[in-house]
Amino acid sequence: MGFQECFSICLIWGSGHQDFFKQSLEVMLRYVAVGNEPFLSTYNGSFEATTLPALQNIQAALVKASLGNQVKVTVPLNADVYQSAQVPSDGDFRQDIHDLMVQIVKFLSQNNAPFTVNIYPFISLYADPNFPVDYAFFNGFQSPINDNGRIYDNVFDANHDTLVWALQKNGFGNMPIVVGEVGWPTDGDRNANLQYAQRFNQGFMSRYMAGKGTPMRPGPMDAYLFSLLDEDFKSIQPGNFERHWGLFYYDGQPKYQLNIGSRTNGLVGANGIAYLGKKWCILKPSANLNDDQVAPSVSFACQNADCTSLGYQTSCGNLDVRGNISFAFNSYYQVNDQIDSACKFPGLSVVTDKDPSTGDCKFKIMIQTDSAGLHGNGRIWHLRILLLAFLFFTLL
Repeated sequence: MGFQECFSICLIWGSGHQDFFKQSLEVMLRYVAVGNEPFLSTYNGSFEATTLPALQNIQAALVKASLGNQVKVTVPLNADVYQSAQVPSDGDFRQDIHDLMVQIVKFLSQNNAPFTVNIYPFISLYADPNFPVDYAFFNGFQSPINDNGRIYDNVFDANHDTLVWALQKNGFGNMPIVVGEVGWPTDGDRNANLQYAQRFNQGFMSRYMAGKGTPMRPGPMDAYLFSLLDEDFKSIQPGNFERHWGLFYYDGQPKYQLNIGSRTNGLVGANGIAYLGKKWCILKPSANLNDDQVAPSVSFACQNADCTSLGYQTSCGNLDVRGNISFAFNSYYQVNDQIDSACKFPGLSVVTDKDPSTGDCKFKIMIQTDSAGLHGNGRIWHLRILLLAFLFFTLL
């Protein structure tokens, strides 16, 4: 698509959304995000040629719609767009995209838009088995880093200030920074659990509510906690934890208590949630594990449902082989609203009214909706949207 054609489409987009944006200003709509983490090294440069033109086109569309002063365009970037050899003051933009990053930052600065970055200390722990665990949190680290008198006892501050130095070295030391995503997953990896998630998120929120920034930016911070709900169809290419960032379970109940400074001083669960019948699809007790249909049946179930709670030191990591198979079968059964045909794995499955959950490993029961004509995943996604809206306004 050529630049002019793309610009024309953006103008149509801006015109079509003009009333929406003007109404949304009443609820403080401030930014339009263009893409998400387009320069991840795993993308092999796929979006390097299109991200800046897309930013320019959306900004032009906002200006055309007389919204350029109220709504700013930005691009959420992963923290790997900058790097440091040892300490934050060594920070600069990644060498392979340095010139492009400077162009993007210059454009953002010219339009009074912020630099948006997603910072995940969990990823540091996930990627490096030798990473000091306590350094990923906001308390407990006994070997802080001294960077010319600035003390760093957690990786979030160090990561954030590496960006500050990168901006400063390239002439944009006063650019505002928005932390577009920060959080901790609760399953899918040995370091993704309820205890660590509560520890990290409460530590972050306590600092946030106190207006405590970083050594380089000590004032209040503009940040967004990620995320509200789990996403059980999200890509797991980065890791099985990707589906478990939510503060709430699929049924709108909080996973753990978190003081977010609201009127209730905690998370408020959804009320009046109705569940389907108390029945589960499991592996038949008489089924032979050597049956040729076992492997393809489990593969099919996990490709069409969520099995990321299975694995080493995950919430269901202590299940035996039969338990793993039952978990996979039940995940598929529940995501298809317990229809009979969803528990018809050839000669292997049976429906039971005895809950197979054990310890921290919960075998789900799907929730009901009142939406006629929606089946399977359509019904589930419909309810997720309703829950998202309900829970969002509950937190305000």
